Amino acid sequence: MWVEAEPPQWSIYTRGQTDMERSSSSLWRKIRSRYNLVGNACENCNTPYFPQRIVCRKCGRKSRMVEKIYSGNGEVYSITKIRTPPDTFRDEAPYYIGIVKLDDGPKVEGHIIENGTEPKIGTRVRIRFRRMYVDGDEGLIYYHYKFEPV
Repeated sequence: MWVEAEPPQWSIYTRGQTDMERSSSSLWRKIRSRYNLVGNACENCNTPYFPQRIVCRKCGRKSRMVEKIYSGNGEVYSITKIRTPPDTFRDEAPYYIGIVKLDDGPKVEGHIIENGTEPKIGTRVRIRFRRMYVDGDEGLIYYHYKFEPV
């Protein structure tokens, strides 16, 4: 016997919102860690981490971690040019990947945007959130941070 089921309900986070507010893109934009560099730092020794860690590598179990949003400003610590990329980034080749030492703490890996000049170690950069790729089957757009020379 066929039983009619109730349609799925939106989560408690979307109750009372319009259809536009409930759209998946709108929900993704409301997640802080999607468009910010959200890491954490140890309250005991002030060691910064990105991505977030549960336990401080210096203090161990006695640590207490607090969330921190990093500015995204820093300088290139290490860099390499990718000439033979994975299929997802084939259209972007050649491009740069590097490690950026943020002004407010940790080192972060990411794409480095080439703005007419070749980025080098020591180049000042700032974070930008950009489209990384589009899933061909679903049409979903994936965003991620990249670093742009200042």
